[in-house]
Amino acid sequence: MRRKPEQAVHRALRPGRRAENAVVVITGASSGIGRATAVAFARRGARPVLAARREEALWETARECAGRRGARDGGRILVLPTDVTDPGAVQELARRTLAHFGRIDVWVNCAAVTAFGRFADVPLADVRRVLEVNVLGTVHAARAVLPVLRAQRRGTLVNVSSVVGVVSQPYAHAYAMSKAAVRALGSGLRQELWLDGEHGISVCTVLPSSIDTPIYAHGANHTGHRIVPIPPVYPPERVARVIVELARAPRPETVVGGSGRGLTLESRVSVGAAEKTMAHQTGHRMLRPAPDGPAPDSAGNLYVPTPGTGSAHGGWGAGRRAARRLAAAAAVTGVAVGLGRSIRHSR
Repeated sequence: MRRKPEQAVHRALRPGRRAENAVVVITGASSGIGRATAVAFARRGARPVLAARREEALWETARECAGRRGARDGGRILVLPTDVTDPGAVQELARRTLAHFGRIDVWVNCAAVTAFGRFADVPLADVRRVLEVNVLGTVHAARAVLPVLRAQRRGTLVNVSSVVGVVSQPYAHAYAMSKAAVRALGSGLRQELWLDGEHGISVCTVLPSSIDTPIYAHGANHTGHRIVPIPPVYPPERVARVIVELARAPRPETVVGGSGRGLTLESRVSVGAAEKTMAHQTGHRMLRPAPDGPAPDSAGNLYVPTPGTGSAHGGWGAGRRAARRLAAAAAVTGVAVGLGRSIRHSR
């Protein structure tokens, strides 16, 4: 069977179908999915370029990467503190990567922030900041790297969206809007590249379900409640593995997590039913009473990075109840599939 052009390019770039020696830029590499992705690429011998606002946390990520196979030489890891809301800084990130390594094979946009609260309670400045980081940050990155990939005639851009970019979510309006925009940007870029005949360049969109990262604790909070992820919660390493696989064999869109796949399938059958499912889960599972009375309003890490060395995990116990949660996700998927079949058969 004949290979697709983009697969042929990437396999030639990575002998043995591995990411060995690939130059991979990762924004948001200080914590969460970005950090897990950096480590996953380093384990496979790639050359990670780590970008985020927190320099101390980036160096901690670099140390974790350096302990992995194939990343023991310090020259293979580049730490470049970057604020993705600054287009000049993102252009400099691309320029310095090219100066150090001579090429960019993969660029992964993981940088993201969020704000929780009822629509009327979240300050407009917080809404604007979420959109600036999540949407314009992705735009700045795409504008910086696509000319490089076009000049090389090969490479992969991976944008991390979310399942809430397909089925929106109450109390997280700005985040859901931003992730829908990221998904739309990826679709538009793929079409433009196809029209231009750029078959060696791939744009992939990843849509994770609930992931065990610090974003729930670090986000702005105007709910008066403690925020927790909606179960089932999946480890960030699961998303990282998907991103590494996309660098080898690109696909337009990939949902990570059975619960997210079930919800997106349900939305294709009935948008209203999917929205009610999301509303119920959010209202009853995501907002929890704060232990010491109503939680005070907080801007979280929107404007000032959270201090410390960062972590890929948020401490939500993604691994302790994995079997039960995965079974629940499979059940959700099965119900959605059954519903779709019954509707089709009734027509």
